[in-house]
Amino acid sequence: MKKPSMPKVKLPTLDFNSLVDDFKTLDPKDPGQWPVLPKMLILVGVLVGLLSAAYFLGWSGQLEELSASQAKEASLKEEWLDKKKQAVNLEAHRKQLAEIDRSFGELLKQLPNKAEMDAMIVDISQAALTRGLKVELFKPGSEARKDFYAELPISIVMSGGYNDLALFTGDIAGLPRIVTLNNIKLRPKDAKTAAVLSMDATAITYRYLDPNEVAAQKKQQKGGPGGQNK
Repeated sequence: MKKPSMPKVKLPTLDFNSLVDDFKTLDPKDPGQWPVLPKMLILVGVLVGLLSAAYFLGWSGQLEELSASQAKEASLKEEWLDKKKQAVNLEAHRKQLAEIDRSFGELLKQLPNKAEMDAMIVDISQAALTRGLKVELFKPGSEARKDFYAELPISIVMSGGYNDLALFTGDIAGLPRIVTLNNIKLRPKDAKTAAVLSMDATAITYRYLDPNEVAAQKKQQKGGPGGQNK
């Protein structure tokens, strides 16, 4: 069974010569009598001209302002979200800061002050004597000051059995104040026997600076060579 065929629609043809003739015969004093096609083309042209003039004279600047405002709005929204997150986490940050201050205070307590340094040096020497070690050299060096603390190196040379030296290092680690042993060197005390060892090391003790020392150090850093404010 054949499908019924659709009737062919014949599109009207545009006669450009006739259109040109219509434009030539237009009476500007009587636009109401103009043919339909020229009238439509003129209206479309006038509309396009008005839209173009409006865009270049006003709309383009307004569109640029709109784009800038939208970009600023997005930036402000992002900034607001960041501040909102900070506000939400503010209490957690305060607790974290308090915990850091507490931990710092606990660590600071492990550093002796200036008056306690002599007792600290005695504790290190006493730890060696308690383990039966022979102290051949115990010489404090020059103090080196940092931001809020000072380091005091002590050159030590002592001899004794391996176990006694190991116990001594454990005693140093167990002191209530921070002391570190650095550059440790072990060697036989006597070439004939390895039972007695000689240990060279540098013990470093730390102390915190009091407020007056910190202030003096900052003043010296600002007024010293290369430390002057520009």
